[in-house]
Amino acid sequence: MRIETYNQIASVYKTNGTVKSQKTYGVNAGKDQVQISQIGRDYQIAKQAVAEASDIREDKVADLKAKIQSGSYDVDSGDFASVLLQKYQAAVS
Repeated sequence: MRIETYNQIASVYKTNGTVKSQKTYGVNAGKDQVQISQIGRDYQIAKQAVAEASDIREDKVADLKAKIQSGSYDVDSGDFASVLLQKYQAAVS
């Protein structure tokens, strides 16, 4: 291999020298921002209200407890069975 030939090829392709990359500072020095739409804010408020709400409806429970304790709570077995069957069919399909 001849060194002169290598130098000629290197000069043609300019692979001889090192290339320094230029760094630019402060060009894109902006801050990241997040903007939540009004629908998103409404969703967050509704979600928080649901999370804070009780899972138990105290007024209904108190009414049922009073009826059971007094012996006046009557359940129609036909209605109960039909509702139970509807829930089962909805869960299966």
